[in-house]
Amino acid sequence: MQRKLCLSILGGLATLVSAPVLAAGGQLDLTYSAVGFFAVFIFVIAYLLVMGEEYLHLRKSKPVLVAAGIIWVAIGWTYINHGIPGVTEEAFRHNLLEYAELLLFLLVAMTYINAMEERRLFDALRAWMVRKGFSYKALFWLTGFLAFFISPIADNLTTALLMCAVVTKVAEGDKRFINLCCVNIVIAANAGGAFSPFGDITTLMVWQAGIVKFNEFFILFIPSLLNYLVPALVMSFFVENRRPAALYEEVELKRGAIRIVCLFLLTIATAVACHSLLHLPPVLGMMTGLGYLQFFGYFLRQTLPGSLARKRALAQKRGDEEALKRLGSVVPFDVFSRVSRAEWDTLLFFYGVVMCVGGLGYMGYLALVSDLLYTQWDVVYANVALGILSAIVDNIPVMFAVLTMQPEMSHGDWLLITLTAGVGGSLLSIGSAAGVALMGQARGMYTFFGHLKWAPVIFIGYVVSILAHLWLNADSFTLYG
Repeated sequence: MQRKLCLSILGGLATLVSAPVLAAGGQLDLTYSAVGFFAVFIFVIAYLLVMGEEYLHLRKSKPVLVAAGIIWVAIGWTYINHGIPGVTEEAFRHNLLEYAELLLFLLVAMTYINAMEERRLFDALRAWMVRKGFSYKALFWLTGFLAFFISPIADNLTTALLMCAVVTKVAEGDKRFINLCCVNIVIAANAGGAFSPFGDITTLMVWQAGIVKFNEFFILFIPSLLNYLVPALVMSFFVENRRPAALYEEVELKRGAIRIVCLFLLTIATAVACHSLLHLPPVLGMMTGLGYLQFFGYFLRQTLPGSLARKRALAQKRGDEEALKRLGSVVPFDVFSRVSRAEWDTLLFFYGVVMCVGGLGYMGYLALVSDLLYTQWDVVYANVALGILSAIVDNIPVMFAVLTMQPEMSHGDWLLITLTAGVGGSLLSIGSAAGVALMGQARGMYTFFGHLKWAPVIFIGYVVSILAHLWLNADSFTLYG
């Protein structure tokens, strides 16, 4: 009797959890089923844990990895119960392929950035700025403009960390100035990343999807610049015009630093050529570029003994004991050690997000959202609203969701969502990877509430950048991509 009762309960639960509608093409519409609501609940819980990363000290990749597994298991179980096994495998592989292309692309870019860091290129730039003894106001503008112009190449996260290191070293514990500078750096880095395929993961996703060509991103330059300049101009009035003491720091570039920068530029050119001229995925060019770096690493290792011998002879001639000691601890350049230092938490978080959003899309939720935003709303308003949403929810799932929905939009509208998703995260400190990273690096000096009080000014910059794009690039809104 008990066994029959248990089987009845389990059968009832199975029916409840799998009550979807069969949509066209044999795909199940799970949007109003219990299993669909369960998947949304799991995703929301995972994202709440991601948003609480700063307070929970739980890496953001962990909850989304588990959530992705649960969502796809729920999908697979539902399809098996409806006698359609094997269909979900193809859908999962499709999402996995999209992720794999972006993973390899980002991995190569991160490896190059780490190689430049290991060759002390960023240390040399920081030392130069510290040595010059700029005034606070000059430092505010210099770090902002450098963040804006470096982030299109080195990505917004790396750039923000570099500029923050400069500010915290020079400002001598001045919390008010450091907070103001960090807000400025986050806005500048996010704005700079919005007009380049290499500046942010979202722009990279749009470029790799073939929706916007490489050169077309650059029409967002002026809107992005205005997005940075408007709040920066207001904040600059609150910067004291005093000069900190100059700090002397000498940094010698390691051998091959400039050549690695040249190889990175060549790698970018190869990726662009593969995509634009040969209609091949950009990841092919990036992986070829990793080969360039490996060959150069081999050259550095083979020529290291001769280089060290020459430097030792010069140091002995000068009687430079410090240089001799430093030369004795030189470690050969190793590409794979640079690969291991990639931001694996970010890459795994990206996997979790892609698979979670892909799973919800396969259930039918993205079609539902697409109908609400892009059919019942004006497209421009929808893209502006999604940009504001990216300040709360990371811009990666927002952009991936839009790319998965593939709403019918003009080129101008696709560029608009690229802009808003890129710069919308500046509204809150938790809205972008750059902001979250700086809260960790300048802990206690750059805070959530310290950023929040500038949100109205940042929002004005957000609106100005959108209006500038709508006005300056009006022609692009009539051309469908």
